Amino acid sequence: MVFNSFDFFIFFAIVYTLHIVIADKYRWILLLIASYFFYMYWEASYIVLIVTSTLIGYFFSRTLISSPEPEKRKLGVLLSVSANLSLLFFFKYYNFFQDTIAYTLSKYGIAYQPNVHELMLPIGISFYTFHIISYTVDVYRGELPAEKHLGKFALYVAFFPQLVAGPIVRAIDLLPQIKKDKVTIDHERLISGTAKICWGFFKKVVVADTIAIQVDAVYNNHEAYNGVTLLLATYLFAFQIYCDFSGYTDIALGLARIMGYDLKENFRLPYFSKNVTEFWRRWHISLSTWLRDYLYIPLGGSRGSKWKTYRNLFLTMLLGGMWHGASWNFLIWGAINGSYLAIEKALGLADSSWSKSSNLIIKFFNVFLCFNLICISWIFFRAVTFDQAVFISKAIIHLSGPPQIADFSVFTNIVIGLIVLLTVEIIWLRKNDFILYTKEWGYKPIAVFCSIMIILILLFGVSGSSQFIYFQF
Repeated sequence: MVFNSFDFFIFFAIVYTLHIVIADKYRWILLLIASYFFYMYWEASYIVLIVTSTLIGYFFSRTLISSPEPEKRKLGVLLSVSANLSLLFFFKYYNFFQDTIAYTLSKYGIAYQPNVHELMLPIGISFYTFHIISYTVDVYRGELPAEKHLGKFALYVAFFPQLVAGPIVRAIDLLPQIKKDKVTIDHERLISGTAKICWGFFKKVVVADTIAIQVDAVYNNHEAYNGVTLLLATYLFAFQIYCDFSGYTDIALGLARIMGYDLKENFRLPYFSKNVTEFWRRWHISLSTWLRDYLYIPLGGSRGSKWKTYRNLFLTMLLGGMWHGASWNFLIWGAINGSYLAIEKALGLADSSWSKSSNLIIKFFNVFLCFNLICISWIFFRAVTFDQAVFISKAIIHLSGPPQIADFSVFTNIVIGLIVLLTVEIIWLRKNDFILYTKEWGYKPIAVFCSIMIILILLFGVSGSSQFIYFQF
């Protein structure tokens, strides 16, 4: 049940109506049932996994991790994290490692038949696993007490707006909202949440899904296209994945907001970044901060020698790439970004006067350079195989031939969508969030904005409920 489907519209209309009329003390029950139903809609049997992970996190936190004895606390967090990572590993990486072992042994003439499973990857498993790990580690560190209420903890793990593709929510941010005696639902939340939802749908169905038509046509038949066309497709994919993922996040934040809950922003105009370090402070912020707090800092962060700092940055992004999927391409994507961050750290580029210059020409150059560096890594993210990524990279280096447009009507819609996207982000959202109310115009500006978005969605949106890219992670 994707957000951009009629089924979800009916589902949310029912849940929201009940959410308004039900007594405050029973709202968590409604939302937990709704969240489990939402998850089971994809594949009912996998409810066992999310419930199992939830119980592991809950009981280890309530028993061993909350113990005053340091050894028990260490044992508890080790067992909880290991158990959840084991489930994630089996469903997401087991086949990949089996195939890698078979391939490696074949190079030495050793025949090995990999014992692979054919189970479908449980949707959202990476996200809710990270939710539980962050919670258990925070309890271990003493940053929050172990939650006593199993049902409300289960809701924190499974809260349906952010369940399958984030943002990765910390328990310290969401649990207090779930446990509040009264949830605030008012017209300002309704208006601002609706604006978020409209903007998210615009980015998804008008920009991302339209771009996907051109990108898929080129990448799925890459040998038939020249370097300029492949470069254009790579640029377009950068906007596709941004609008697809941030569009989902905007919808999730909007849905939560109109129900009375606040989730943190996950994107802050990342393609306006002047260096890669800044990009990762603006892109998928919940994952970037998770990797920083639960991987980079435990590895040693920047506390050791300079070389250890560079190593920690590289390893953090390498494992971040692995989190995205069981593929060498994702590992290479993570390694590329890890190398960028290590090099910038070594050269002091992130905090240099050049990066912070207010000169418009220097700013433009920095943004243009950063965007192209990120697009190089996107080639490996989008390509299906390593060989395909190498072929596309080599073709782009040569930049031969004029751009080949498969469908000019689709390309025209892409241009219109990107113009609207950049206009709104540069003029409005770069310095402000959605302006809801002004003394002179009241709520008219936001009403006009939502109306325009709905019209553009109806005129230019791609029909059909296509899945969001990050559902596969």
